[in-house]
Amino acid sequence: MSSLVRNASLLLAAAALPLGAARADEGMWTFDAFPAAKMKSEYGWAPDQAWLDRARMAAVRLTGGCSASFVSASGLILTNQHCVAECLSDLSTPGNDLLAKGFVAAVRAEEKQCPGQQAEIVTSIKDASAQVKSAIGTASGEAAVKARTAAIATIEKAACPDTATTRCQVVTLYGGGQYKLYTYRKYSDVRIVWAPEDAASKFGGDPDNYNFPRYALDGSFLRAYENGRPVATPQHLKWTGREPVEGEPVFVVGNPGSTQRMLTMSQFAYQREVNLPVTQATQSELRGRLIEAIGDDPERKREGTDTLYGIENNLKRTIGRVRALNDPAFYAGLAAREADLKAKVAGNPAIGNPWAEVDKAMTALRAIDAERRFSQPDGELVGYALTLVRAAQERAKPDADRLPGYSDSALPLLQKQMLDLKPISGWLEELTMRWSLSKAREYLGADHSQTKLLLGRESPEDLAKRLVSGTKLADPAIRKALWDGGQAAVAASTDPMIVYARAIEANDRRLQKIYDEQVEGPLSAARSKLADARFAAYGDSVYPDATFSLRITYGKVGGWMENGTKVAHRTTWSGAFDRATGAEPFALASAILASKSKLNLNGAMDMAYATDTIGGNSGSPVIDRNLNVIGANFDRNIHGLRNDYAYDMTMARSIGVTTAALEQALRTVYPAPALLRELYAK
Repeated sequence: MSSLVRNASLLLAAAALPLGAARADEGMWTFDAFPAAKMKSEYGWAPDQAWLDRARMAAVRLTGGCSASFVSASGLILTNQHCVAECLSDLSTPGNDLLAKGFVAAVRAEEKQCPGQQAEIVTSIKDASAQVKSAIGTASGEAAVKARTAAIATIEKAACPDTATTRCQVVTLYGGGQYKLYTYRKYSDVRIVWAPEDAASKFGGDPDNYNFPRYALDGSFLRAYENGRPVATPQHLKWTGREPVEGEPVFVVGNPGSTQRMLTMSQFAYQREVNLPVTQATQSELRGRLIEAIGDDPERKREGTDTLYGIENNLKRTIGRVRALNDPAFYAGLAAREADLKAKVAGNPAIGNPWAEVDKAMTALRAIDAERRFSQPDGELVGYALTLVRAAQERAKPDADRLPGYSDSALPLLQKQMLDLKPISGWLEELTMRWSLSKAREYLGADHSQTKLLLGRESPEDLAKRLVSGTKLADPAIRKALWDGGQAAVAASTDPMIVYARAIEANDRRLQKIYDEQVEGPLSAARSKLADARFAAYGDSVYPDATFSLRITYGKVGGWMENGTKVAHRTTWSGAFDRATGAEPFALASAILASKSKLNLNGAMDMAYATDTIGGNSGSPVIDRNLNVIGANFDRNIHGLRNDYAYDMTMARSIGVTTAALEQALRTVYPAPALLRELYAK
């Protein structure tokens, strides 16, 4: 046996055929399909329906891609500091940098509303597969996509007539094998309560990101309000500031963003050969441009720090994915996984050959990749403009005829995000537009019709400067007038950013039409058949890819062996002081330094545990079997990045800040006695 085949076989043994015969700690399970019997056989205990219902009702989804949990009876929400960093930045002003210095509301009257933020909890999950699939019927290509979109809009509108307090979302699972209607109770007034200094949350910076040991105090508290009063949340998790115990079972409940474990080999090839290399190159350049632009300017550092953190985080994740798909043994393992599935369903006429259909769609995607990737510039202001132009067109249509994201069920959140007051940094907008327009010209070529549409006869630099300096869209009152005025107001507007958006929007629609006909339509049909193949081959042990919908995963607190050395399951405050150099990013926050003599330096700071998490699980509560929250998930280690594509927890671990660390911070570093009393209220 060759070494490559042997390594691939070992990989498959470790990964245990992802999305097939799931291992004990594998799976991002939906709440209506939790494998209780399987867990009980392996752990000797599993949660009952009452436990699951309590955990579900305490789980919070935040707009912006994070998770959270209710931890008091008065709407108090635990999440990560990096999940509220944008809020802190938006609420900051020159001379009052809340992101840098942290925030503590001594009384509830001091809690500040976060622009664009919404908190949502799942109240019900219902199967909508029959309705959606019936609507699609025998349609194909763009017609199938339109039929699916129309059916989803109809289902969501009928299920949630009250859009002020509820939100309905049909979630696509198994790539189209199932459609589930998730109903959410939503809270559109979310306020910041407590957050540590940014230096405390991001200690170690980019060098420590996706690594462990970690010493990040990445926790924060929000509060949900309604009608000006804190929301009553009796179904909350119990707070405990106890230490994590190695080997104890824990659950992570949250909204993992996206995994790609169900891709076929032609889709993995597209990722490896086309998507990821371009993404890595462009993200690297944007990072460099931003670092150079910030320089030593304190005001630009205040305005650009959170953006830079996000870019660096995405870039590191991209690099991890590139490494995974360029690992010969790992890639061979993916091929062997696909071969196993094909062998198990060979000759089944109901399934046919969906792999060939995917191959054809991916060939079409490669042909239009650059045009789709660079169809519009990046930036908050141009995003506002394009949304206003498109929303005006879509809102004039019947609900079932609109594009995804503009249905009646989706409009309230879109409107909130469009109209909430949010500070705009002109230099950052210009930089982002210049970068994205220059990349469009580079990858498409100066003579490409789309380059000419995007730039006209201007340079990326001149166009970005003219549009950003000339637009009034930073003013929410201007955006509201255009939103309320609809098509007539948008068509009459002479705002240069709106004029530009009107000019490029039709091309965006053209590309979407091609994509739906040649890629999304065929892929949707093929994914449905692939889901049937997996169910036929592996039964009910198949769990769906992540879709930023509510999931529960479980595993044990513990470290791992690396290079013959045991990595401990927890870090301590003492370790943070030992790791500190005094220079960024290893400079301890000033309040932590000042509190050293009062801290229990042997107390836990961060912890590692073997649960199946991904981006989107940031802020997810780490829960013990008694429904105590013992931490807030904020990261994976570097070995966990390949779990985007195939599950293997041999060395991969999730990472969270412990409630023990947060409690020390609440008592000593950033004192919040009222908050502590609330957390322990009976």
